[in-house]
Amino acid sequence: MNKTNRAVICVGELLIDFYCTDIAVNLTEGNHFLKKAGGAPANVAAAISKLGGEASLIGKVGNDPFGLFLIETIKEVGVDTSMIVIDDLAPTTLAFVSLQANGERDFVFNRGADRNLTEDNLYLDRLSGAKIIHFGSATAFLENPFKTTYLKAMEFAQNKGIFLSFDPNFRHDLWKNRVAEFISLARKGISMADFVKVSEVELELITGKMDKYDGIAMLHHLGAKIVAVTLGWEGTLLSNGSGMGVINSVEVNSIDSTGAGDAFVAALFQFANLESYSTILSDFSKLKEIILFANKVGAVVCTKVGAISSLPNEEDIYKI
Repeated sequence: MNKTNRAVICVGELLIDFYCTDIAVNLTEGNHFLKKAGGAPANVAAAISKLGGEASLIGKVGNDPFGLFLIETIKEVGVDTSMIVIDDLAPTTLAFVSLQANGERDFVFNRGADRNLTEDNLYLDRLSGAKIIHFGSATAFLENPFKTTYLKAMEFAQNKGIFLSFDPNFRHDLWKNRVAEFISLARKGISMADFVKVSEVELELITGKMDKYDGIAMLHHLGAKIVAVTLGWEGTLLSNGSGMGVINSVEVNSIDSTGAGDAFVAALFQFANLESYSTILSDFSKLKEIILFANKVGAVVCTKVGAISSLPNEEDIYKI
């Protein structure tokens, strides 16, 4: 695919993931950590760039070495970083993760500059020229001013008729006793979205439906035009309201699934004909072709550690 000038703008956090490299320990016991660039919207933007497209990121980092590292990392893969704001009053957001012996994650999230994104930071003149605006932040709805800014940006995209993508990106570690609030905010986002990507867990959580097909029907009722439910190694359950089916994934030796869903979303945008989304919305066979490519991209990411560092380019995908 040739590089395109049709803009995808991603809105949300850019953060540092510190992965504990010690085996089967919690964060109290862990001593060794690997620094990686992360943040779901940043992952999507980076994946689009690595696949040959053009993407921009709107977000905020601290005026510190971590912020500089993040900007340089995504700039190196071709992401437009001109709309990333440097905050002099807050440090860059950090996340620490270890995998315990029982398979559960031990997770500590040190919130920083990303939560300070304001409406003044949105670059509305540039947002209005985007073909797609993607909202996929795990942190955006947690608190103001980011929450209000995020919702305002979604309303702006909807009112302008810009194709709006939404990935609720639920993280239990972040919401804990505020799950009902998350559900309400996620439903609001879905009501404005043209494309919604959820996991099976998120689908059941947001809709309250045990049956996946009932859950998808509810998302369409809320307003989503295209729904993609990621099923892990089984593939993706896809619906555009008139057609529905499971698109198979590819078999890989999975090491770390971090960022796989973000790469899936990016691949969907990059493979699609951005000029004719109205056609794609109704053409289920074309959607299946797009999702098959996206499944391959997501699978490749699972074979390496680190969200952005593990992103494939076009050559990697065509080898599968």
